Amino acid sequence: MSFGKTVTLSTGAKIPQIGLGTWLSKPNEVENAVEVAINVGYRHIDCAMIYQNQDEVGRALKKVIPSVVKREELFITTKLWNTSHKPELVEKELDESLKQLGLDYVDLFLIHWPVAFPPVPFGSNLEPDDPKRPGWAELDLETSLTDTWKAMIKLLDTGKVKTIGVSNFRPDLIQGIADATGVWPAVDQVEAHPLNLQDDLVEFCKKHNIHITAYSPLGNNMAGAPMLTEWPEVKEIAKKYNATPAQVLIAWGVKRGYSVIPKSVTPERIQSNFQQIEISDEDYEKLCELGRKNPKRYNVKTTYPPLWDINIFNDPLDINTAHQIKVV
Repeated sequence: MSFGKTVTLSTGAKIPQIGLGTWLSKPNEVENAVEVAINVGYRHIDCAMIYQNQDEVGRALKKVIPSVVKREELFITTKLWNTSHKPELVEKELDESLKQLGLDYVDLFLIHWPVAFPPVPFGSNLEPDDPKRPGWAELDLETSLTDTWKAMIKLLDTGKVKTIGVSNFRPDLIQGIADATGVWPAVDQVEAHPLNLQDDLVEFCKKHNIHITAYSPLGNNMAGAPMLTEWPEVKEIAKKYNATPAQVLIAWGVKRGYSVIPKSVTPERIQSNFQQIEISDEDYEKLCELGRKNPKRYNVKTTYPPLWDINIFNDPLDINTAHQIKVV
């Protein structure tokens, strides 16, 4: 059985290049998906507190460790939610994630978004509404990213995390926390596919030895727009390789050096997504051209409730918002 290629992080850890995403998986679907994935050969599972399905992931892991796989052969990622950005809450949320997953440690712990919300008790609504503006999330504009990042750094001494990183961070935010602490994130997990090239971010991350993990590599259903797997140009390239459109889009991300975490709960798709193909330079360029002509970001936090009134991406694909992120 092939377990797929890996990429070496700045820490020396190896991250499997194809992983299973668990975002947007419905209740009672994730447990089976994770079990199927690990039996197929996946060793990289991507999780987060906000997905509210880590208990299911934990049940699946209990079934396959150690009967199918040793814990140290797996690469498990989870993420710190916005309600736990205050330094005193960072380790507490990590402990809650470890409890849900049934693990002693995670391989990678990320700040999920560069946005802080007021704290809420675990188990309650993780995206508190602003009482003054129904439908909008309440923001914590006082807690800085640097304060949160310092708390993340301290976790490296606990043994509960092997590597730390960020998610949905643009270059200036990464530069800000690195300048303030002297510690660079090993990973930036971002929405990445041919319509969202982010060449500036890719160049910045290469320069600073930051690995990019691509979420929503096939697009997603949040924006009410066709998934990338439905695009005629992607289908045409897939036909040429006798492959699925998803395999082509995953291959595009791999060619850019990303690790790629497509979400699926269908056993056949979980299996086919793991079967890597290689696309030619010419076909890679054809896919890139789609993004140059029709750039699109699917996951924009002002397009589905609760809405976030804060400038996250600072690019034309995001919508103008009132508040700026506090870095230091």
